[in-house]
Amino acid sequence: MAKVQMSKKSTKIDMTAMCDVAFLLLSFFVMTSTAKVPEALPVDTPASTVQTKLPDTDLATITVGDKKVFFGMTGQDLRRDALGKIAEKYKITFTEDETKRFSLIDGFGVPVGNLKQLIALKGDDRNKPGVQQGIPYDSLDNQLREWILAARFAAKDVHGAELKVAIKGDAKEEYPTVKKVIDILQQQKVNKFFLVTGLRSEDF
Repeated sequence: MAKVQMSKKSTKIDMTAMCDVAFLLLSFFVMTSTAKVPEALPVDTPASTVQTKLPDTDLATITVGDKKVFFGMTGQDLRRDALGKIAEKYKITFTEDETKRFSLIDGFGVPVGNLKQLIALKGDDRNKPGVQQGIPYDSLDNQLREWILAARFAAKDVHGAELKVAIKGDAKEEYPTVKKVIDILQQQKVNKFFLVTGLRSEDF
C-alpha cells in the first residue's frame, strides 16, 4: 500500500505586521512622553506613600535645599504677569524679549537684581552649579515674599483662580529654613499647601 504523502508547509513566518505594530507603539510612546526638565536646584525629596497629583495650572513651587530657596510657576502667562508685577515693585524694566525668555524658565533662584543676567544665559548655563545662589528670604530683604505675592495676584488677574503652593524640600534640609518659608506663606494667610515627596512602597 502506497504511503500518503503529506504536503510540506513552509515554516517561514511573515513578521512584517509585527514590526509595524512595534514601530507604531514606539512612535506613540516617544511622541506622548515628556522629557524631564533639568532643575536649577536638584533636591532629594523625603519618601512617602501618599499619591496626590499636583495641579497642572496656577501652581507655584518653592524648592528648598542647602539653605537656598528657588521659586517656580506653571504657565507662561502666569510667569509673564508675575514678572511684570515684580518689575513694577522693584522699578526694573524688562524688554519684551526678556519677558518672553523668562516665561520659558520653570524655576529660578537669584535676587531680582541678577534676574536680567540669568535670563540672558542659555538653559544649560543657567543650571550649572553656583550660577544661582537662591532668592533672598530673610526679614531685611524678603524677595521670596514678593514673588509669592506677585504670583498670587497674577493667578487672580490671568485666570481668576487662587494660586496653589507646593513646597519641595530636600530630605536633609534643616527645619529652620523650611519653617521660614512656611512663616512667609502664613503671613499671607496661605495655610494650605502641598508637600512634594518621593514615592516609596508601603512596606518600606
